[in-house]
This record gives sequence, structure tokens and C-alpha cells, in this order.
Amino acid sequence: MAEFFTSGRVADLVLLVLVLESAALVLWHLRTGRGLPPAAVLGLALPGVALVLALRAALVGAGWPFVAMALVGAFAAHLFDLALRLRR
Repeated sequence: MAEFFTSGRVADLVLLVLVLESAALVLWHLRTGRGLPPAAVLGLALPGVALVLALRAALVGAGWPFVAMALVGAFAAHLFDLALRLRR
């Protein structure tokens, strides 16, 4: 189990779940017209993806600049999500 975490595969699994969940939400919206529009799904998913990438970088021992870049990306994605929400 330790290898599963230290190799970063746990982060890969979380990323896969995030992508599948986002795709399902977008498809549901496109088919039914209900639920969140694709831009809102993107706004919800992107910060999480960036945070998981930061986690993966830290788990595999990547240099601090990679972790920092992913965290800055998460912050930027969060601001994008806030901007989408405040426009409504």
C-alpha cells in the first residue's frame, strides 16, 4: 500500500475519478439540459485537478517549483470559478 502512495498512483486514480465525474456531469447536462453547464463543471473540476497534480508532484519527490506551479494553477482555477459564479 505504501508503494501505491509513494509512486503517485493514488493521485492518478483521483485524477481519473475527477475526469470521469466531470465528463458524466457534462454529458448529463448536454442530454437533459439539467444540471450544471460545462463551464461551471470546468470551474469546479480544475482547482481539484491542479491540487491533485501538486499532491502527485510532492509524493513522487518532484522539485518544489513543480509543486508551487500546480498550487498557483489551483489558485488561478479557483479565481476562474469565482468569476463564473459572481457573473450570475
